[in-house]
Amino acid sequence: MNRVGAAEIALRQAKGKARGAVLASDAFFPMDDTVELAAQAGITAIIQPGGSIRDKDSIAKADEHGIAMVFTGVRHFRH
Repeated sequence: MNRVGAAEIALRQAKGKARGAVLASDAFFPMDDTVELAAQAGITAIIQPGGSIRDKDSIAKADEHGIAMVFTGVRHFRH
C-alpha cells in the first residue's frame, strides 16, 4: 500500500468524521501530498514520527493549511 492510497482509504472510511480530527501515522511523510489530502478532508492536526529528509516540505504544507504537526521521533512498526 502506498502512503497516499492508505490515507485515501482511511479518510474515505472516516467520511465526515475526518473534519476536525487528528491524523496519526507510524511512518513519516516523505512528500507533502498526504498532508494536502488531509487538509482537503478537514484534518486539523497530524502526528507522525518524522525523519524524512523532506520533513520541511510536509511542515510547510501543514503550515499553509493551518494544520498542527507533531513529530514523535519514534516508529513502532518495524519491517
